[in-house]
Amino acid sequence: MVINEVFTNPTVKKVIFQIRFPNLFYIENKIGEIQLKLMKEFPESALIHKQTIVFTDVGPKGEIKKNLDNFPEESTNKIWQFESEKKYKLNIQSNSLDISSSVHKTYNNPKSDIRFRDIMEFVLNSFFEVTQIPVIKRIGLRYIDECPIPEEKTSKAFKEYYKTTFPLARFKLEDAEQLNFRAVVKRADLSLTFNESFSKTENDYKLILDFDAYKENIDPDECLAVSDRLHDLIIKEYELSLKDPVYDYMRKEPSNS
Repeated sequence: MVINEVFTNPTVKKVIFQIRFPNLFYIENKIGEIQLKLMKEFPESALIHKQTIVFTDVGPKGEIKKNLDNFPEESTNKIWQFESEKKYKLNIQSNSLDISSSVHKTYNNPKSDIRFRDIMEFVLNSFFEVTQIPVIKRIGLRYIDECPIPEEKTSKAFKEYYKTTFPLARFKLEDAEQLNFRAVVKRADLSLTFNESFSKTENDYKLILDFDAYKENIDPDECLAVSDRLHDLIIKEYELSLKDPVYDYMRKEPSNS
């Protein structure tokens, strides 16, 4: 089936869009102009300093100072962070830009008036207009889904919900504390990292499906078109993981618990 619904109780817990580009030494001088263009959608802003952690061999006498003599004084990375009223978060660094949402409903479904792609287009147009970046080193789209576990915690019940990658014939769910599967594959000119993980802590059970699709070395004008293809790839893989009970779960009103 092809997903064409806007679910009331989607499994996705976080979606992240990111571009990486060559280090822009002038980004700090441009950030005010970028902020003005973004302010309509992202009125809240903050500057975050991320400390660089240095690991060094202190030697038998523990002479740390000698090892840090040539370490640059600027040992922090600056992150300009913006937040929208729709709970989108935007981070800009000298070599990357990412947009994330923890209340994601749809990427570009016309049935919804809050679409992730719309905010991506707004941010990218504003950013590229100011920075004039000629090349994007990497573009990525990632979906992290926390999926329901059937009430009966058995391999048989689990396989009624999911077309799982776990070898349940050998490692039964009812015996498992943790199960993990990871694949890094090519799909034509796109790349995909897929993780399926099941964990049990006391009486808490979690199933995470993590789809991270990306492409390297693209023209900035192609960002949205490439992102659309990354999204299509993720949706295809997502559909290959689910069975009808999970779709029924997503159509229900979310629990307040």
